[in-house]
Order: sequence, then C-alpha cells, then structure tokens
Amino acid sequence: MQEELLQFKMQKVLLLVDLPKGKRAIGTKWVFRNKKDKRCIVVRNKARLVAQRHTQEEGIDYEEVFAPVARIEAIRLFLAYASFMGFMVYQMDVKSAF
Repeated sequence: MQEELLQFKMQKVLLLVDLPKGKRAIGTKWVFRNKKDKRCIVVRNKARLVAQRHTQEEGIDYEEVFAPVARIEAIRLFLAYASFMGFMVYQMDVKSAF
C-alpha cells in the first residue's frame, strides 16, 4: 500500500481537497492480490486503491465515463503513423494504474 501511495504522490494524482457543498464523497477500498511465478509461488503482493462505483449515481456523482486504456484502432493508427514517419517506438510498462 505504501508503494501505491508513493506513486500517487510522485505523479501528483492524489490531492486532498474540501468536498464541495451538496456533493458526497465516493468510497474507496484497497484490493490486494498475490502475484505468482510459473510454479505458483508468491513473488510479490500487490495493492490497488479502487473507487466503489456502486455508490455513484449518473448525473450526480459523474456525467461521463472514460476507459483508462487505448482502443486497438488508436494503437494501430499510432504505429502506422510512426512507421510512415520513420519514428522510433519504444515499449514500456507502467507500474501504477494512474
């Protein structure tokens, strides 16, 4: 959990502010998972902070929903353009969900 909170702080995505009048806070919870190797031996414990969506109401708590992933069409378009322009493309892994 400390590592995930440190990622929030480093990326400046977690900022505590006062709740606006007439609005209610969205609940959160920690989800824990064990990451295992090929032999099913636990090699790492992972923790992720997630919002509890079942407490939200459309139009009150949110108006639009966005997926935090790129559509395959967008990825193909990006790679085609990069290839056409002769750009170097690198693959990377993002450690945090935010």
